[in-house]
Amino acid sequence: MNDEYLIIYAIPFFLLSVALEFVALRHAAHEHETEPNAPVGYDAKDSSTSMTMGLGHLFVAGAWKLVLLFVYAGIYTLSPLQLSAGNWWTWVLLFFADDLAFYCYHRSHHRIRVFWATHVVHHSSEHFNFSTALRQDWSPFTGSMFWLPMAIFFPPWMIFVAMSWSLIYQFTLHTEAIDKYPRPIEWFWNTPSHHRVHHGSQEQYLDKNYGGILIIWDRMFGSFEPEDERVRYGLTKNIETYNPVKVAFGEFANIWRDVKSADCWRHRFSFAFKGPGWKPDAGLEAKEASLPAPVSAAGTKSASSGALAHD
Repeated sequence: MNDEYLIIYAIPFFLLSVALEFVALRHAAHEHETEPNAPVGYDAKDSSTSMTMGLGHLFVAGAWKLVLLFVYAGIYTLSPLQLSAGNWWTWVLLFFADDLAFYCYHRSHHRIRVFWATHVVHHSSEHFNFSTALRQDWSPFTGSMFWLPMAIFFPPWMIFVAMSWSLIYQFTLHTEAIDKYPRPIEWFWNTPSHHRVHHGSQEQYLDKNYGGILIIWDRMFGSFEPEDERVRYGLTKNIETYNPVKVAFGEFANIWRDVKSADCWRHRFSFAFKGPGWKPDAGLEAKEASLPAPVSAAGTKSASSGALAHD
């Protein structure tokens, strides 16, 4: 498939970028080691885990795209609304449709715990560099539905190409080597500064800046946050492991543990499908017990950059 070739051809670019950034950040860390905003830089074990996760993702996602190819092709073949790749405006529509699909995918995978279980992999590093961009999940199945409507208009190969250019662009966002771009760029496009916020574990940075290539969706839908306080990368409760299998599937095990321990079906459902930070409200449960009719329990605020171990 065309998109797989794009990613494979980009691998030397990824590896060269990692090497160059490692040298640049090492020099910067040495020059500014006493400053509070000094780059976090690289860690050998962390980067090794990230690259292992990326390699595994390449094989799993490649196989899964064969399934998606048949699904998307079936929808496109039956659609009366097919758009021609020969029209320039089709590519413009494709660009915006893909980026909006990514925003919806990304936001849902922070707000719904069973989805977060796949995406938490990418946030599990306490570092932020080009190797972090390669830390991808081994269960890329839940995201497919967000691109499904595009198959009504675009042939599968165009959808996959759009996914690839988005992935390559987003790779460049994972760096501390770039501070901020000029204001017009920062307002319209996703940048390293915006994406550092997205990987932050502080309260004000949780559930912010979901954009892929553009940041306008976050500005439109109220999820934008500028970079202000020095970002602390990782989860609200970090996983403390470099084991790729635990990184890939640890949150699924935690969901299963919480679902098994729940004392009612409402709580079982909530542990799986509400925000990653959801827990039963003990005070509200006691109040419910004293009422003649049941009252809906309220969940806590989603801590989506948080906790493989809750997550």
